[in-house]
Amino acid sequence: MRWRDKRRSSNIEDRRGRRGMRRSRPIGGGFILLIILGLFLLFGKNPLNLIGLGSNGSVPPTTIPSGSGGSARANDENADFVSVILGSTEDAWGDVFRKAGYQYEAPKLVLFNDYVQSACGMTSAATGPFYCPGDHKVYIDLGFFRELNHMGASGDFARAYVIAHEVGHHIQNLQGISMKIQNLQRQVSRTQANRLSTLTELQADCYAGIWIHNYEKQKDILERGDIEEGIRAAASIGDDRMQRQAGQRVNPDAFTHGSSADRTYWFKVGMKYGSLKKCDTFSQAR
Repeated sequence: MRWRDKRRSSNIEDRRGRRGMRRSRPIGGGFILLIILGLFLLFGKNPLNLIGLGSNGSVPPTTIPSGSGGSARANDENADFVSVILGSTEDAWGDVFRKAGYQYEAPKLVLFNDYVQSACGMTSAATGPFYCPGDHKVYIDLGFFRELNHMGASGDFARAYVIAHEVGHHIQNLQGISMKIQNLQRQVSRTQANRLSTLTELQADCYAGIWIHNYEKQKDILERGDIEEGIRAAASIGDDRMQRQAGQRVNPDAFTHGSSADRTYWFKVGMKYGSLKKCDTFSQAR
């Protein structure tokens, strides 16, 4: 990716180095929880601390104010990269919202180590990057990028896809569907709740595709092989693949994020059309 000469976001809040309470109640998150769960199962660590929370939407967006934030530390390449990608989501989604007649309010992105306090509770880095609907912030421990390599999702675009997916949850939250889905999940069976979670995550994948569709037209950031990196990232974290790697039989009723094929499909839909309407996974479920 040609990212080094691109605009940096000012919506970065750097909390690295702060000490938090040594406890965790992971809340929020998107497809990254699935990766961490797979790693825990593969390497014998305890996955019981992991809890998933999704958000979703397919209705017109509303505006939510964002506050000011700090910038990434100097000479910190990963943080610098995150700042550029966050800035690219601001530019892309700002254009999408503007064309639809709305004003886009960007999320903050919080960098942290080990544990972090959010409106969703005290959360461990083991949860992976996550979005908290309660404070409209994306949270990421940059050490997670090393875990992506273990899953075969290496490269700049794979990392950018992670951030764009979490920002996708922010878009869903702005659209007002997040709370509706969470409320509905409390009223249905576990299998049905899992299905709602899956459709939520697939839409965030599609929204990640919308991001690059629109930003690439503005800034020409992609290089040869980048799209393939994103597709490999989507395919490497499907529920079916993770279940097989954990030595389990494939059980679609237990899916919470989608199969490798579905994740790849919806990411490609977003990239191809760049349209919110095309990303309505709830009415267009395969």
